[in-house]
Amino acid sequence: MRVAYLGSALMLPLLAGCTANDPTFGGAVRSNYAMQVINPDPQYEGALVEGGDGQRSAAAVERYRTDKVKKPQPTHTTSGSSGGGGAN
Repeated sequence: MRVAYLGSALMLPLLAGCTANDPTFGGAVRSNYAMQVINPDPQYEGALVEGGDGQRSAAAVERYRTDKVKKPQPTHTTSGSSGGGGAN
């Protein structure tokens, strides 16, 4: 037993030399991390919100405040049923 322990203890420093020498090692992790970090100083001046219409939004707020909200249009869907379990 002592010989096996001594052999593994001698191999440990040799394994430390088996590290990656690629300078891009871990680049995927750093890239993913960077994509998830919030910008502490976002620039919104002059940027248009996609799909936004100020007049339409203001009219919706005014209808809400005066309790004249438009009723939603009914949605028509089809429903069906399918056979379930198998017979034993």
